[in-house]
Amino acid sequence: MAKTNTPGAAMDQGAWQNIETLRDRYSKLDRKRIETSADLRNAEQQLDELKQEAKDKYGTADLAELKAKLEEMKAENEKKCREYQQQLDQIEGDLAKVEQAFNQATDGHQE
Repeated sequence: MAKTNTPGAAMDQGAWQNIETLRDRYSKLDRKRIETSADLRNAEQQLDELKQEAKDKYGTADLAELKAKLEEMKAENEKKCREYQQQLDQIEGDLAKVEQAFNQATDGHQE
């Protein structure tokens, strides 16, 4: 019967590993499987919680719909920023006119 090497296994020049080594390898792999399963359960639970949060806040957990809502929110935010900037520009302009009128009025009284 031919001996086989498994990739990644600690083999000594193609020799068969003893049963203790094989049990140790199995034990390590089994622990890793258990840890990975726990990680997967945690990730799935977190995903479910985030989906519920998205449904509560935005009415959907569908990724495409959330992306569309995000784009809408960005566009609305940009619109509000432009409007706010225009209002501030208008206020500054009006203030400059008032200051100019005040300066002209005070200059006229000093003469």
